[in-house]
Amino acid sequence: MASKAGFKIGEKVIYPSHGVGEIIDIESQNVADTVLEVYVISFPQDKMTLRVPVSRSSNSSLRGLSTKADMEAVYSILNEKPKRGNKMWSRRAQEYETKINSGEIHLIAEVVRDLYKNADGDRSYSERTIYECALNRLASEIAELDGKSVQSITENLVELLKEKLAVA
Repeated sequence: MASKAGFKIGEKVIYPSHGVGEIIDIESQNVADTVLEVYVISFPQDKMTLRVPVSRSSNSSLRGLSTKADMEAVYSILNEKPKRGNKMWSRRAQEYETKINSGEIHLIAEVVRDLYKNADGDRSYSERTIYECALNRLASEIAELDGKSVQSITENLVELLKEKLAVA
């Protein structure tokens, strides 16, 4: 069963603030005498189910998985030199959170690139938390595309970043 917006039951989607989920149903619900069609999206990694109105799915930035061309852009971003901001950490942290919650894979890749450091010991708790969130979101989507485990993709990404840091 496909909805008007084009997502079908069983399709993997990206919800910006939660990452990779799967549409497990498309329901019709009565709300204040109005019939509302909603996607029922399961996020097994968070043990969560979300209902998104079909009519608002594009406004909520619900999207399908990235393409292989998008992945080439992501790896290109990861190979670039990190951009270190001159702003205070609180402002940079806010910008990083905004990028992660945008759901845009290339923005998430920028966060991973900019926050990666070879030695984890010199990171603050908040910096490590933001980095790990971005890395997990990025690895989850790549894993879904490549049909591999999130852990193996995470290890590959960290290895790529380590190699880049060693060359720099």
